[in-house]
Amino acid sequence: MAEGSDHPLYRLVDEPALSRPVLVVGLEGWVDAGYGAGAAVAHLLAATETTLVASFDVDVLVDHRSRRPVMHLVEGVNTGLTWPDIELRHGADIDGQDLLVLRGAEPDVRWRAFTAAVVDLAVRLGVRLVVGLGAYPAPVPHSRPIRLATTATDAELAARGGEIRTTIDVPSGVEAAIEERCAEAGVPAIGLWAQVPHYAAGMPYPEASATLVEGLARVAGLRLDAAELHEAARLHRDRLDDLVTANIEHTRMVHNLETAYDAERQSQSGGAFTPAAGEELAAEVERFLRDLEAGGNGP
Repeated sequence: MAEGSDHPLYRLVDEPALSRPVLVVGLEGWVDAGYGAGAAVAHLLAATETTLVASFDVDVLVDHRSRRPVMHLVEGVNTGLTWPDIELRHGADIDGQDLLVLRGAEPDVRWRAFTAAVVDLAVRLGVRLVVGLGAYPAPVPHSRPIRLATTATDAELAARGGEIRTTIDVPSGVEAAIEERCAEAGVPAIGLWAQVPHYAAGMPYPEASATLVEGLARVAGLRLDAAELHEAARLHRDRLDDLVTANIEHTRMVHNLETAYDAERQSQSGGAFTPAAGEELAAEVERFLRDLEAGGNGP
């Protein structure tokens, strides 16, 4: 495929010479509690100079009634629209290791064709690992470290990702479809999901983003700087502390979550961490998804 050649779903803008790149998948529109994954992807893109590798055809993949373009008005004059997009961009970590980022809107249609195109591009570009990022609401306190849940193409890779490896049936986003396609193509893939306190899931939660960036660095062997996110997380945690301590019911709720969190960690005896409140967690996820669907398609 030559530069700029046609494809039913994307246009290849550039084909850089890459050395075993990592592909990060961070598409907007599915579960992203606390904007954890969205802010992590924005942080990655801001930390390095990137170039456009491929641009996907959103007129084919996106329903613009569910993802409407933004009109820019200046004193009543329509100065233009910003349309949803889906892009594959090339950057690098601190040491210059190649990094590809798939960013933009999660497709509304043609998921099988889209995932095939993404994985075919990954194989063509020599991708060694695909990492999806996400965040979901959970019954956990903001006063304890964020935990990562894992989905992966094999058990060994899942064990490298996070301490939570559950057995559960849940609705999926397109990242899971990409992961499944990667398994068929023999490309290792893993999803990292940050647990965000359910009571803070509707606001930016930078600690989730910092944990995702560090999890990405760990599983992919990259060197990434999350200091800015950690500083934002510290300030956000202080504000949450103030809000919680001002209400006795909130204080009691957080204390109960801390007790459950600590008890589960202490009872863990190696292997995967399995939340004791599985039904409660599933209920929180379902509630969050209902709210997400009622209010639109997410950030």
